[in-house]
Amino acid sequence: MMPPVMPTYARAPLEFERGEGSWLFTTDGEKYLDFGAGIAVNCLGHAHPKLVEALEGQARRLWHVSNLYDIPNQQALAQKLVDATFADTVFFCNSGAESCELAMKMVRKYWSSDADPERAKRHRIVTFEGAFHGRTIGAISAVPGNPKLVDGFGPLLPGFDHLPFGDLEAVEAAIGPETAALMVEPVQGEGGIRPGTMEFLRGLKALADEHDLLLVFDEVQCGVGRTGTLFYYEQLGFEPDIMTVAKGIGGGFPLGACLATEEAARGMVPGTHGSTYGGNPLGCAVGSAVMDQMTEPGFLDEVKRKASFLRQRLAELVDEHDDLIEEVRGAGLMIGVRFNAQTAPVGDMVGLAYDQHMLTVPAAENTMRLLPPLNVSDDELNQAVGCLDAACRAKKAA
Repeated sequence: MMPPVMPTYARAPLEFERGEGSWLFTTDGEKYLDFGAGIAVNCLGHAHPKLVEALEGQARRLWHVSNLYDIPNQQALAQKLVDATFADTVFFCNSGAESCELAMKMVRKYWSSDADPERAKRHRIVTFEGAFHGRTIGAISAVPGNPKLVDGFGPLLPGFDHLPFGDLEAVEAAIGPETAALMVEPVQGEGGIRPGTMEFLRGLKALADEHDLLLVFDEVQCGVGRTGTLFYYEQLGFEPDIMTVAKGIGGGFPLGACLATEEAARGMVPGTHGSTYGGNPLGCAVGSAVMDQMTEPGFLDEVKRKASFLRQRLAELVDEHDDLIEEVRGAGLMIGVRFNAQTAPVGDMVGLAYDQHMLTVPAAENTMRLLPPLNVSDDELNQAVGCLDAACRAKKAA
């Protein structure tokens, strides 16, 4: 008999009843160090007092009014994002998948609204192997290479050119008269914590400029301070036209956003898109509190320092267990530990980390994701490395 909750997840047998900072507590009183952070969502840890204060205060005043009316909290958060980024305008939604769907719609609307009939035919979007843009039909059509995501859900939507991540020559060869945009995760998350090289990402920008294409960055997982800057594009020396954001922006409250320049959003006029819950007063109150913490003087500098400290400790771990660990990669506090697939399948290593009361997240390429809260302490970073060391030792002893 099918359980009351649809069985679409392979869940670990753990039940948590509360969280505090970098720690989660089970219903039977066990304590776990959380280096998954809800898959890069709980950017300020659990029950952060500023986020709790924002949520409780707003909950006593107003939860939902719909986007038929002006929402002051929404306008305030949009202004904070505009002031801190390349964007001129923001659309709020509830998730990363919704943000990516809008980005793809915005690309097509941008070109279809062009006065030139030849330019108005542009609709194809170049995407990349290993990317993850969500689980809607549009999102899985954009990245059809993963059988787990696409099998049984066809026919997929046309209009995407799916290319090897990092191959600029393939991108240039794929660009044609119907190409509308290039869409990329600058640091792939589900794909195994793979940062695009500077050469590749800057090359995409150059090709977009040369061929008059829109450039879309999916920073759902790598954004909101995760890599040491508010958004990863800041480290590259150029700006995208459209950027998708979610996960960390709500600090645990369901919230997404699609940011764009005025030019890229020119087709998005009344009636072209909407969301019942997107940008509701509760979500935007929490999002504003997240932005306030992220932009406090010194906060992101501390993220960079902690990332450097953790990478150093992980390098020592690699030296100790080079028969199990092949590589440590990533950016900021978005770190991937790639294990040897023969000696240390990542599923085994995640389970052995559970045994040490540490939560991590698996990804492609036999990689374990380490995504701690950005305000994690040095002591907790040391504890995490200790847990991974113990997991490796347990694997060798098995």
